[in-house]
Amino acid sequence: MHPDLQTPVTLIILAVTAVVSIVAFRDRRLWERLMLKPREILADKQYERLLTSGFVHGDGFHLAFNAYSFLAFGRSIEAVYGIKTLLLVYFSSILGGSLLSLFIHRHHDYRALGASGGVCGLIFASIFLLPGGSIHLFFIPIGIPAYLFAVLFLVFSFVMMRRGKDNIGHDAHIGGAVVGLLVATAMYPEMMTANPAMYAAVIVLSALILVVTIFDPLHLLEKGMSVVRDGDSPKGSERFQRYDEARKRNAKLAEIDRLLDKVSAQGIHSLSRAEREKLDELSKEFRDRR
Repeated sequence: MHPDLQTPVTLIILAVTAVVSIVAFRDRRLWERLMLKPREILADKQYERLLTSGFVHGDGFHLAFNAYSFLAFGRSIEAVYGIKTLLLVYFSSILGGSLLSLFIHRHHDYRALGASGGVCGLIFASIFLLPGGSIHLFFIPIGIPAYLFAVLFLVFSFVMMRRGKDNIGHDAHIGGAVVGLLVATAMYPEMMTANPAMYAAVIVLSALILVVTIFDPLHLLEKGMSVVRDGDSPKGSERFQRYDEARKRNAKLAEIDRLLDKVSAQGIHSLSRAEREKLDELSKEFRDRR
């Protein structure tokens, strides 16, 4: 049987992702509607963006790179472990990457898209589900042992995320990789723990990176940063100021939305005098910013 006939779901997911991405390249409204945006998810309850963001990409190169990686690892997992494993690992990893990005950027004007979180989940699951393999990168002529790639990938993604100087969603990569690893562990514990030393090293490193990412999103633990005590804010930190300003702005926008929803449902007379004054004040503030 031809290899493609043994992995039909991988090809279907790849085809759907390619079609949606290509259509979205030409339709800006669709592109904007599907990508991950914290405010739309949290304030407007558009939770589907956590998954739909995995079906759109920034450009043709972004799509081609993820498609190549997904095809390489998706077909291997589907052929050996079946459709259920492929679907659970892939879509759980997209969701895990999106949730970590949402948490980190919940007060930011932030946008993200791409299937990288899901692909990273497949790669990390493959390291233990298909042991003894190696990862081949475009710019390295020899294969990298899978376990070494896992460690290097986590460290690289963490460092680049902390630096924040590129336009890549490294947080989604980390979230997707860790979730893919955990889902595969739950489904096949005997395979994941066949090499306990390697598995322990990867899982401990993953846990440490997640803890620091979740509890120190503003990088306050970095050398030279002051420690926050007794509720004091590190006003000398430009990053904190931007973060705090975005949080306050989003809170004001949420208040405007709440008041407008009340007017839409019950009429303008349902607002108290204080609420009307608040709405006028906030509306004027945002008009003046334009």
